Amino acid sequence: MGKVIVTARLMPDNPNADLDEIGKAAREVVNKTGEFGRIETKPIAFGLKAVIIYFIVPEKEGGTEEVEKSLSEIPHVQSVEITDVRRAI
Repeated sequence: MGKVIVTARLMPDNPNADLDEIGKAAREVVNKTGEFGRIETKPIAFGLKAVIIYFIVPEKEGGTEEVEKSLSEIPHVQSVEITDVRRAI
């Protein structure tokens, strides 16, 4: 079975949310089902920043749904959007 590289954008529920804590929690979630790659923050608007995470999971039908659901349950995360999925070579 192959692997896919996934990029996800986690939007905090307010501009004052602790992005480092969101990042740490995201790393723990991803490590349960896949391999954590890297994390970065990206300015969105009006002082709001998104947490962008990159991770690798096995390629299977619905492969990112479990991780996406778990990421959305992190405190102070308003939404999770999978922005890119690519087959790893």
